[in-house]
Amino acid sequence: MPEYEKALRPEDITRLFVERSNAGDAAGVAALYEEEAVLAFPPGEMTVGREAIRVLWEKVLADRPHFEQEPPLPTLVSGDIALTSTPPKDGSGARAQVVRRQSDGSWLRVLDQPEFTPPGR
Repeated sequence: MPEYEKALRPEDITRLFVERSNAGDAAGVAALYEEEAVLAFPPGEMTVGREAIRVLWEKVLADRPHFEQEPPLPTLVSGDIALTSTPPKDGSGARAQVVRRQSDGSWLRVLDQPEFTPPGR
């Protein structure tokens, strides 16, 4: 696997995700996840494990979607675990990720809920 810039703060993961997605780099996106991470995508399904996440993102990125940075909500940190979230620009709900500090001090996603809508929608 190539050397990728590491997320030195939990908030860095969102920036790196957007940069790598817009570059069409599915392996780079997958490198933001722990080996056994769980991604709640496609909608209504779960993708488990870094390799499965890479395969999924290869399919998604084949259509060359464009992602924009979204301003993050305040990060909640407790020891080596953090919750990051962003409100989508279209106001359609929220995105939330649980990230964990790694032994080298960097952060990786453990759980990723990229799209959800508030109850009652």
